[in-house]
Amino acid sequence: MIAPRKTLLLLCLCFAVAARSLGAAEAAPKVDSQVAAFFEKNCLRCHGPEKSKGDLRLDQLTTDFSLRENFERWHEIASRIESGEMPPKKEPRPDAAQAQSVVRRITARLDEAAAKRRATEGRVVLRRLNRVEYENTVRDLLGVDAQLKELLPLDTAASGFDNIGDALHISSFSMDRYLEAADAALNQAIANRPKPPAMQKHIRLTETQHLRSTGEKVFRIRDDGGVVMFSSSAWQKILLSPFYPSERGRYRFRISASAVQSAGKPVTFQVWSGSAGMGGPKGHLVGYFDAPADKAKVIEFVDHMEPKTSISVLPYGLAGAREISKVGAEAWTEPGLAIDWVEVEGPLNETWPPESHRRLFGDLKQASSPIYNQRDRMEVVSESPQADAKNILLKFARRAFRRPVTEADIKPILSLVEARLAEKYSFEKAMRVGLTAIMASPDFLFLREPPGKLDDFALASRLSYFLWSTMPDEELLTLAEHRKLSQPATLRAQVERLLNSSKATAFTENFTGQWLGLRDIDFTMPSHLFYPDFDDMLKVSMVRETELFFAEVLKNDLSLTNFIASDFTMLNGRLAKHYGIPGVDGWEFRRVSLPPASHRGGVLTMASVLKVTANGTTTSPVLRGAWVLDRILGTPPPKPPEAVAQLEPDTRGATTIREQLAKHRTIETCASCHVKIDPPGFALESFDVIGGWRDYYRVRGSGKSVTLNGQKMPYSHGPKVDPADVLPNGRAFHDIDELKRLLLADKDQIARALTAKLVTYATGGAPESADQPAIREVVGKVSGKNYGFRSLIHEITQSKLFQEK
Repeated sequence: MIAPRKTLLLLCLCFAVAARSLGAAEAAPKVDSQVAAFFEKNCLRCHGPEKSKGDLRLDQLTTDFSLRENFERWHEIASRIESGEMPPKKEPRPDAAQAQSVVRRITARLDEAAAKRRATEGRVVLRRLNRVEYENTVRDLLGVDAQLKELLPLDTAASGFDNIGDALHISSFSMDRYLEAADAALNQAIANRPKPPAMQKHIRLTETQHLRSTGEKVFRIRDDGGVVMFSSSAWQKILLSPFYPSERGRYRFRISASAVQSAGKPVTFQVWSGSAGMGGPKGHLVGYFDAPADKAKVIEFVDHMEPKTSISVLPYGLAGAREISKVGAEAWTEPGLAIDWVEVEGPLNETWPPESHRRLFGDLKQASSPIYNQRDRMEVVSESPQADAKNILLKFARRAFRRPVTEADIKPILSLVEARLAEKYSFEKAMRVGLTAIMASPDFLFLREPPGKLDDFALASRLSYFLWSTMPDEELLTLAEHRKLSQPATLRAQVERLLNSSKATAFTENFTGQWLGLRDIDFTMPSHLFYPDFDDMLKVSMVRETELFFAEVLKNDLSLTNFIASDFTMLNGRLAKHYGIPGVDGWEFRRVSLPPASHRGGVLTMASVLKVTANGTTTSPVLRGAWVLDRILGTPPPKPPEAVAQLEPDTRGATTIREQLAKHRTIETCASCHVKIDPPGFALESFDVIGGWRDYYRVRGSGKSVTLNGQKMPYSHGPKVDPADVLPNGRAFHDIDELKRLLLADKDQIARALTAKLVTYATGGAPESADQPAIREVVGKVSGKNYGFRSLIHEITQSKLFQEK
């Protein structure tokens, strides 16, 4: 730290405490006498002092609706009475008129409490930026690719998302981490060295350490100096060891590659960036690329590199090293990847000092400021330090706070800078204190929204964090300054602009990652005994299909019903092989029309969703069924009673999961939920742990042996899958295709559920009972536009739900 951390931490904590509005709870009023009498007659047998099913004691409830949890509990009670779900059908039925009267009385109190709270607090609470939003915001604020997420504490999720205000807390520990992250970002943004010399390297793989040291005969060296890689064994990847940069920055890579002996098909290869096990920064997948058959193609990409890291190359889907080594690379006749050369250029700096430095200090001069291990070190200097400090802070705070700032806003921060200057700090060191204070202040870390209708600046932030997961750009801020953003036509045009931007990939990745659970793709590793065909490229392809499909539906304003059933998807060769769809080769994804009997189409049957709703060995109709109820239908089941043991599928095949669940349904406390959960779960039993179609379960032990490509598998065919069931409304289905058709019979329900998820993600708070009319209004408008998904985004951003706190 350049300044004493305790001083800044105290200042920031004071800011943060001031940013929170806690409010005092009201005295808890007692239950309405008519409602209490209804409970006494119809409900307390199961939810009273002698028995409390679902841990619900109606005799202990109060109408203290200042507590959101209590408010939602009462809303659930009213909904269940109104629908006739409670009391249960086997219990004596209450008088219908009396039940509706009780529902009206409860609803009136709920509406009154909601209106009172929203008038003073708004629908959503003050929320801070989550880790992704923070890193993206710093990137756009400073113009640096700083990896900051890992420096910050993990975010807590609520209502299915990690940007919910109620769950995003702050503490002295997290404030200390924010100070550290600000230091790291400023160190990367400010140029304290002369412009680093740009390198240009032309590298042959024969120059690498791996080619010189390997003892296996898996590489063919051609007369022109190119190298043919025949093995996909992980230990035979080639690290580009002659490239080992000393400077952080963006580097351009050009790889000349082709496929050989591949019968006219491309060979796919992987590029990985990182330290290759030599310590240092954690690596990452740059991507997969296709090398065309027989004719070299130059593949170009730019990647951010940390010092003392490199890239490695490994073909995908080729033979194992030991098999090749037996005959030698020269005699090998199977496909291979030919790499002619690799060119590297960088670090790429169009100007110096770089743009990140100029955003902070403009054209202020630099002077020599050497330290013991950096004799060429430089620092920003000023002839008018106080005037320059004020101007820099005003300009920086406007962008950081995402609103106009006054001299009064920056006065306490400017005082910090002036105090450091008085202590003989250099100008740049003093300015770092002020810049760090801005980046750790509540106006930067939190999204401030006044109760009622959002002003244009709050609207700009809500819009940009919804669709870009980052701060508003200059165009949004300028429109907000002129109070034009809230005009319906202007807002609609800006939504279009944001959706058409490359930054909108953040919406696709972050929303689908949480709505569909794609972030959990690495949560389990499929058993290599049951699923030996699972590999990293398949996993990456699974997620990519879903993201590209989501983007395709959004881009073309296709009906959101495509998320349930569609006649197309986005495939590459690896995923097409997994789905049994011919005619698709290579890594590159493309839109593919689905054969009628493919059982695919829509997110329910995508391998990514099917993997994250299973464990590494078995599937569970309960887990998948609950997922459908929550993510697709918007009717999440309650948590199971703690006393009921979780089902463990029998991988030996002696007992099917359907037989186990049949016993489970005999438990009174479980039956009412499982009648809803199990049917969609059973329909998805036709898909295994990694999303492959199956007619039989895979088991160990007794069963019919399985042979694939001449090789006996370590698993057997077990019991036959039975995907048929009956929905709670009595409609029966035989398989997943029929279930999809039944789900689409109520398009409005699908639209309401997705609208609620989008509103939750967009505003940082889940819709409440009082918001249902607004959601129905949005769905009503979009239903007249064929339920277009892009139209839905527009209707949400034009709604009060989005434009009010």
